[in-house]
Amino acid sequence: MLPTLPAYRTRSDRFDEFVMDSAQRLHDIWGKPLDGVRFAVEEIPPNLEQLVADRSPAPLGSYTPPTEDEGPVITLYRRVVEQACPVPEELQDLVHDVVVEHTAEMLGVAPETLDPVYRRRY
Repeated sequence: MLPTLPAYRTRSDRFDEFVMDSAQRLHDIWGKPLDGVRFAVEEIPPNLEQLVADRSPAPLGSYTPPTEDEGPVITLYRRVVEQACPVPEELQDLVHDVVVEHTAEMLGVAPETLDPVYRRRY
């Protein structure tokens, strides 16, 4: 595939770009409070087998508070988010909402105050 064709990027690459676009949007709005926050993507959440066995819903993402060694981390679970998205065209919106929710948790604010377009696109 040529790099200019849409199929050149994998689903994983596109998902990573959605996460980084959302993180950049929030950083453009909020600036300094988001300095040092890492945004990560993992395929599935840890202990997924136990969650399934307990019939608990799998989380779409998580927030890990800062430690002495590293800053805060917001992680999205790609496979879970993709399965939760009813329409592939809305995946970017769902990714953004998950990023907003966990960033709001980290900052201790309501998601609606963090980003005015939160959950208003679909």
